[in-house]
Amino acid sequence: MAANRRFYDAPEGVDIRGRYDTEFAGILSEDALRFVAELHREFRSHIRYAMERRREAQRRYNSGELPGFDPATRCIREGDWVCAPVPPAIADRTVEITGPADRKTIINALNSGAKVFMADFEDALSPTWENLMRGQINLRDAVDRTITFHDPARNRVYKLNDEVAKLFVRPRGWHLPEAHILIDGEPATACLVDFGLYFFHNHAVFQGSRCAGAGAGAGPFFYLPKMEHSREASVWNRVFDRAELSAGIERGSIRATVLIETLPAVFQMDEILYELRDHSAGLNCGRWDYIFSYVKTFRRHPDRLLPDRVHVGMNQHFMRSYSDLLIRTCHRRGVHAMGGMAAQIPIRSNPAANEAAMESVRKDKLREVRAGHDGTWAAHPGLIPVIMEVFAGGMGDKPNQIAVTREDAGGITEEDLLQRPRGVRTVEGLRLNTRVGVQYLAAWLAGAGAVPLYNLMEDAATAEICRVQNWQWLRYGAVLDGEAAEVRATVELFGRVVEEEMGRIRREVGEEKFERGKFEEACKIFTRQCTSPELTDFLTLNAYNNIVVHHPKAPSRF
Repeated sequence: MAANRRFYDAPEGVDIRGRYDTEFAGILSEDALRFVAELHREFRSHIRYAMERRREAQRRYNSGELPGFDPATRCIREGDWVCAPVPPAIADRTVEITGPADRKTIINALNSGAKVFMADFEDALSPTWENLMRGQINLRDAVDRTITFHDPARNRVYKLNDEVAKLFVRPRGWHLPEAHILIDGEPATACLVDFGLYFFHNHAVFQGSRCAGAGAGAGPFFYLPKMEHSREASVWNRVFDRAELSAGIERGSIRATVLIETLPAVFQMDEILYELRDHSAGLNCGRWDYIFSYVKTFRRHPDRLLPDRVHVGMNQHFMRSYSDLLIRTCHRRGVHAMGGMAAQIPIRSNPAANEAAMESVRKDKLREVRAGHDGTWAAHPGLIPVIMEVFAGGMGDKPNQIAVTREDAGGITEEDLLQRPRGVRTVEGLRLNTRVGVQYLAAWLAGAGAVPLYNLMEDAATAEICRVQNWQWLRYGAVLDGEAAEVRATVELFGRVVEEEMGRIRREVGEEKFERGKFEEACKIFTRQCTSPELTDFLTLNAYNNIVVHHPKAPSRF
């Protein structure tokens, strides 16, 4: 049997420990792996430095310092510079749909009527070896328009329409490793694996006859997650320069939108755009991760406890200020200011509840278009007609609102961006956090990264809110307004909540699914993280080793 074992043809210093598959070998070619390894070797020290600076900043916040605008970069914030012109191919980004890079989702999303589909290797994808490699195969087939999918249950073949959404790809964040690929004996940098493999196999198509206007701004297009400082944008800019030089394509061909989804990054928006100005496609309000980051940044600040998750919306002053400043910043620099996610899922079984959900979407998107956003995100194709109608009513026949400046947002202060959120904390909020967090993590451990729960599409960002909010309340004994009397969040109360909510999950999903699933394992991980003396930075980083499966090392070439 050992004689029949196959290994990837990896260059020197690269060891692939994921399962061998002939289809995967087409993605993990020697040249592609060499390109990824070169990126890793050139930029790993820069990435490590940026991560250490993150940790240094967090230590300062833990000691009582607050995030704020950097006096040293005031000249950048006050300068008159602009980013490279918006490419015509992505001028209209009115509605963007997001989802994991699985085959059926890619086809449906590209056909959905949205202007952009963001294929996700990050929050909406569980980074198993199978998911990552199949995702790269699926995207390659989507770019060259050969992708199809046969659904045997429906006996239906899915394929692309003539007109499809523009494809963006979100690689994983700087903090994540790729443990199935070792470079010089250490796990590869996950974002460089995702970016490198996709760019290597697909950049030529974006420069070819199928993509009009090849050259600067022709693509590929990316979304960049989890940044906290402009030095991280500078690393990405150098990665893009290096990739374009290696491929022999024009500088500025790659364009990327940065998600402003961490609290420190809101004070660095001008600086981030400045670093990426030849490659920028704007900024996005990643509001779920932003809420998560608020708790994480202020983990040692007991005076900044969040209310129930359902009360932390755009009506909160610190959230509204963040959105308004993002719009002003982007439009001053000539790029898109993208709105946040509508996570609702159409409720076909209950027309009244469905209409209430759609009305909530309409109100949120009306607020965004009136505020000046150029487009927004949807988690489900069923939301696209509603959002399109709202944005068409607000923008008319214009592809975006970049020319509209928000001068009134010029006075937004550090205090506006840091104002304490208002609202109640409840036992029901603790219950919902636990129920959602455990079910999401169970699905993630089983290989699913986007999970429909209670008529919302949950991903790692919303699960993170559940986790860190529970941790914060327990860490500081938050007062909860219970059904009958005021109670405090304690480990003992949480233990009862976990037991009761696990029983509810078992009843809701059914005995057979509960026993087959990873609910007990997820409960242990989630509970441990909620009650840990120190807050773990990322739920998925902590749980990552549970989904890593190593296969035998390839024999030495020598």
